[in-house]
Order: sequence, then C-alpha cells, then structure tokens
Amino acid sequence: MIQHIQSAPPIWEYPSYSPTQKVAIFVPCYIDQFFPHVAQAMVEILDRLGVKVDFPPEQTCCGQPAFNSGAWDEARKVVRPFAKAFEPYDWVICPSGSCTAMARVFFEHLFPDDPSITNVGKCVVEFTEFLVNVLGVTDLGAKFPHKVTLHIGCHGRRELGIVNQPVELLKNVKGLTYCPLPQMEDCCGFGGTFSVKFPNISLDMGRTKVKNIKESGAEIVCSIDSSCIMHFGGIMQLDPEMKKIKTMHIAEILNCR
Repeated sequence: MIQHIQSAPPIWEYPSYSPTQKVAIFVPCYIDQFFPHVAQAMVEILDRLGVKVDFPPEQTCCGQPAFNSGAWDEARKVVRPFAKAFEPYDWVICPSGSCTAMARVFFEHLFPDDPSITNVGKCVVEFTEFLVNVLGVTDLGAKFPHKVTLHIGCHGRRELGIVNQPVELLKNVKGLTYCPLPQMEDCCGFGGTFSVKFPNISLDMGRTKVKNIKESGAEIVCSIDSSCIMHFGGIMQLDPEMKKIKTMHIAEILNCR
C-alpha cells in the first residue's frame, strides 16, 4: 500500500508545456562526475515521451556549494554563466531537487534586482515534478520487481514541495513494492559543504537514515538526489549488513522496462 505524505503548500504555479518550446537538461556536477547514467536515464525517458532536449555544453555549476557556505560573491560568479547558458530555453530539467531549488528559489537571493538571471532560475524544474506536474504523466510503463523505499532530500521537500510526485511514479511501476521509509522527512546529513564542516554530525545523521532504510525492509533505496544517495550509500557500504541494499536514482528505476 502506498502511503501518501502531505506535501508542502504549492509555491509555484507550473506553466503549460508545448512541444514547440525549447527544453534543456541541467546535469549537476556530482551527477556529471559520478553518476552520468542518471542523466542518461532521464534523457531516455524524456525522449520516449516526445520531449526533445538540448545539453548546452557551456553549462556550469548552479553555485550552490558557494552559496550554502556563505560565499555569495563567489556564487554570483558561477551563477552568471549558468544563466547565460540556459537563457534561450523555456524549460530546464534537472535530476536533482537541491540544484533545482538553488536555481528557482535562491537565485533571487543573489540577484534580487536582475530578472535576466532570476527568470532563468524560474525555468528550472526537477525531473519528477516535470513528469507529474507539467506533463501529467505518472505511469511510464516501467517494470521493477523489487522492494523499494524512497528518500527525498531537504531542498526538494522544503523548498519545492516535492513529496507525492516521486511516490506516484513509483506506485505505477509494475512489480514494485513500495516500502515506506520511517522518519522519511529527516535529513540524511549530507547538506553539501555541511558534511565537510561538521563531519561527525553529518555521519550521525547519515547513520540514523541508514537505520531507517534497514527498518523499511527494502532491497533498494532510491532518491531524487544523487548527492544524498552518495552520502548514505557510502555509509551503507561500510556496514556488512547494509551492503546488500542497493542505491539508485529514481530515474534509473523509471527507465527499467
């Protein structure tokens, strides 16, 4: 039985999508370097849905690491070329809640009086919310006969109100058994540079998340954020009892046929 969790109140009115619009994908740094197969899965799904996408090769980091560390001047230097790269597009689809939130929510903190940048940020949407809220798609014809639990990162949940979208998509995967994650709303402890500045706290939070993953009874733990997966996945690899539980981005599951 799928448990629906009340998401945050809507904070963004989704515009309508037209096939004539220009669509790009934004691939965050850690996905580009460590999880390129996640971006590939996302593109393959979008292609099957008839959404043709571009990959602007000049795209850069969204500036989140510097912004979250309080280095706002340095963050602005990164955001400007990001905005220039994606300015021609009506939609920018990203397989990350945290990077999407950085663009759509926090560009306005850095550039409150520059709509040429903030308007680009408002075009950025997370992959599952684009599928559900924009395209109205909840069944991708995927097949994945495994027990799966779901972690949603803090930015996706708190800044974008993403909760039910990935759950709805998982619900319609044939053969998949959804295992609710205890204390699903708790942070995994990664927090980007937080994990570097406060490693002991970060690890303790991660171990609690891993404990809850184990209690879910799932074979697979998935997320909309590969950064979170990288954090608690690393902790799981050090635990002989948890190594058997695999980690996946939700796009990989939705791409299984």
